[in-house]
Amino acid sequence: MKDSTYIFLEKLITRYPDLQCVKGDIEKTYLILEETYKNNGKVLVCGNGGSAADCEHIVGELMKGFLLHRNLSEKEEIAFNEYENGNYIAKGLQKGLQAISLVSQSGLMTAFLNDCSPDLVFAQQIYTYMNPCDTLIALSTSGNSANVLNGVITAKAKGGKCVALTGERDSKISEIADCTIKLPSAETYKIQEYTLPVYHCICAMLEEEFFGE
Repeated sequence: MKDSTYIFLEKLITRYPDLQCVKGDIEKTYLILEETYKNNGKVLVCGNGGSAADCEHIVGELMKGFLLHRNLSEKEEIAFNEYENGNYIAKGLQKGLQAISLVSQSGLMTAFLNDCSPDLVFAQQIYTYMNPCDTLIALSTSGNSANVLNGVITAKAKGGKCVALTGERDSKISEIADCTIKLPSAETYKIQEYTLPVYHCICAMLEEEFFGE
């Protein structure tokens, strides 16, 4: 990890002193995700309700520029030159970190919910998408959401890694995940309020590591 990457974690704790208790787990989570991307893996994200919205948000920060401009290199742009509008496309694209929100697959999800077991809706996607070099980010304020838990189990069975964001209590997910950030509250809305700055920090760290100077 570069010094410039670690600064984001220090700034997070300065702004949110209550998160000092999970600083080590935030760093460990970041390192798991860093390793995932350095091994050409991808990130899958799942959660329910407000956590589903966070899944979309996380993917948005990873797949395009967040705090930095992620311009293509000259070498990468050359591949577009032989095509009409190629220069326009190349100049408009940004580098991304591969991430898939499992809450976005509406056609698949509604078909599966109608035909199969609803609590396996994330597990089905993870079973198909997950490779051993990939990591699942599981969001569950209780840490016990059945469909998220089943997804975590499936990710581990497929040989992948799993990191989780939950509330402060021990949970079924925290027993299985490779790292769990247990945010310092047992109240759902407070857990959700801590969740956003934590994943913003992690996304900023990843961006700095892979796209910073």
